[in-house]
Amino acid sequence: VCIRDRYKTLTMLRFRADHAAAQDSVFSHVDDAFVEKNGFVPVQTLCQNKDEYLTRPDLGRRFDEKNQAVLRDLLAGQRVVLAVGDGLSSAAVQANAPDCCAAIRQGLQAQGIELGPVPFIQFCRVGAGDHIGDLTDCEVICLLVGERPGLVTNESMSAYLTYRPHTGIAESCRTVVSNIHRQGVSAVEAGAHIASLIGRILAQKASGIGLREDGA
Repeated sequence: VCIRDRYKTLTMLRFRADHAAAQDSVFSHVDDAFVEKNGFVPVQTLCQNKDEYLTRPDLGRRFDEKNQAVLRDLLAGQRVVLAVGDGLSSAAVQANAPDCCAAIRQGLQAQGIELGPVPFIQFCRVGAGDHIGDLTDCEVICLLVGERPGLVTNESMSAYLTYRPHTGIAESCRTVVSNIHRQGVSAVEAGAHIASLIGRILAQKASGIGLREDGA
């Protein structure tokens, strides 16, 4: 009985610790020094704070006129746009985005595709990439974003790839690479796979359910 009670206590303590880490990831911010160190260009959605981000998802999909102008100038003429957003886990972005971005850039260079500067989007929802499509008319956007933390890890990041992104595009038109973290798919491995997917998306002019398997 004593051993069983001790096991229950340890299990509860682990649960509380994991839950606290998940909450910290949701409510914490990506450090400005991290953005600067990695050469990302900071922009912000219409959300003004974390509370608004959590309660008004619609505001996390759009940019004000000032940020729209920054994005237009920054991404003008880019065929493929790579962007990073904080999403629901700052820890995921800080743990995975730099290596993943580097692997994507390297993989695309091997295909003759050059990436420009990478915007970092504060208070970012997936739909923010669609607004970037409206602003830039890019062919493909790849948005790396922190996912909702779970009890297994608070560092899971996903990549959302969309061909001809625009406001109102169906969710089924996105190709998603998920579970990017140390215990899942490593950032470097995911980046190489994402670069390959971008090449296929450009060749087939489709993403999501419209993207055929190789040889189909």
